[in-house]
Amino acid sequence: MLKYNNLSQRLLDADYAVRGRIVTRAQELEKEGKKITYCNIGNPHAFKQKPMTYVREVLSLLEYPQLLDKNISSLFHDDSIKRARYILEQIPEGIGAYSASAGVSFVRKAVAEFITKRDNIVANPDKIILTDGASKAAQTVIHAIIKNSNDGIMLPIPQYPMYSASLTMAGGLSIGYYLDEENNWQLNEDILTASYNTAKLNKLNPVAITVINPGNPTGAVLSYENIQMIISFARKHGMAILADEVYQENIYTDNAKFYSFAKVMDDMQISDVTLFSFHSMSKGYFGECGHRSGYLEIRNMTDDVFAQFVKFQSINLCANVVGQIATYLMVSPPQIGDDSYELYLKERNIIINDLREKSVIIGNELNNIEGISVNIPEGAMYAFVKFELPNVAKDNSFNPKTDEKYCIKLLEETGICVVPGSGFGQMPNTLHFRTTFLPPREQIIELVAKLKDFHHKYICQDF
Repeated sequence: MLKYNNLSQRLLDADYAVRGRIVTRAQELEKEGKKITYCNIGNPHAFKQKPMTYVREVLSLLEYPQLLDKNISSLFHDDSIKRARYILEQIPEGIGAYSASAGVSFVRKAVAEFITKRDNIVANPDKIILTDGASKAAQTVIHAIIKNSNDGIMLPIPQYPMYSASLTMAGGLSIGYYLDEENNWQLNEDILTASYNTAKLNKLNPVAITVINPGNPTGAVLSYENIQMIISFARKHGMAILADEVYQENIYTDNAKFYSFAKVMDDMQISDVTLFSFHSMSKGYFGECGHRSGYLEIRNMTDDVFAQFVKFQSINLCANVVGQIATYLMVSPPQIGDDSYELYLKERNIIINDLREKSVIIGNELNNIEGISVNIPEGAMYAFVKFELPNVAKDNSFNPKTDEKYCIKLLEETGICVVPGSGFGQMPNTLHFRTTFLPPREQIIELVAKLKDFHHKYICQDF
């Protein structure tokens, strides 16, 4: 029988806090009958976010195309029916067959058209790979560019722990750089330079820099000027850029605007920095996490190198085809004049406006708690909350870090499941946790009230 010590050390060393010890404890409590509110992960449909109708209509018809031979106009919008017929014309074998390794060609073309329309720049469908979500795209890049054991990728602190875990699995090193919490989590060139120089002094080789915009877990949106600085920094040091842009639809304030790295790089007329851009249908107003759909766009790469990325994808044959079609639906939604357009617009606006309101609610309510503070999220679906503990309790059977201990006690006392900041990385001598603001508005207010009462009792050790 396979033993624990026979497993890959890289697997044992990899850590993914979003579904780590806190969630394991939450599941144990749930089995015991305690009501748990899972604020640990961005999973919109788990909080009853309604799926976009046109997505589910088209996918339903593709899963059971015999419906297209029946009179279904009373059940499906006309443009959904037309869209399903068009897709089946492009893939007459249906969605149960393998596709080309890089993905269905008409979907890749649609992704390129989406990028062109979004950024007013040229996008090449032959440099796009359809993937099982953005995480899979990022993992592909990480495994492809880590060549030696001293190769590393610069990661933001705090970061989304999929990156550090994937680097561990690939045999590479995480080179952290701190985001500037006092400046709404923007990137600071001096901090980037210090991180890079320290890595070089330690004989490490930074091959790329990862940027998450809008931010996870911070909820920050990078300015145009900040992105320019990052691109120039990467160029100066000969690094590629991994641009995680899965929350690009999630912008909640007029003071922030999403700019893609591809757009800014094109404006700067830079053609010698390789750019990997990720997008996904899991976030935004779609929230289709379970369909595992996304794409990887690569810029400034020769054909022979790109062919190796396609080869990497071909090892898994192809991304799941239903996910590929979901990506197509993400980048080519109903247009003015389509039968389902008004419903699509209404559903989209309801979701985005609801998230916008909840980002302000959770920010304001948390900032009203003594000892707790947060930058009100400008985007994404998370808040990275800072808390202070004048008296830190020492007794806990889990023997975790200070913030983990706090989060476990919060879970056990209130049923609120959040992720400790140490799972994402944080400045020394600071404590944070990440929470989503996906629950309904009334529930968020209730959760914050519970948190306020808990925090007061915790610092007084009144349990």
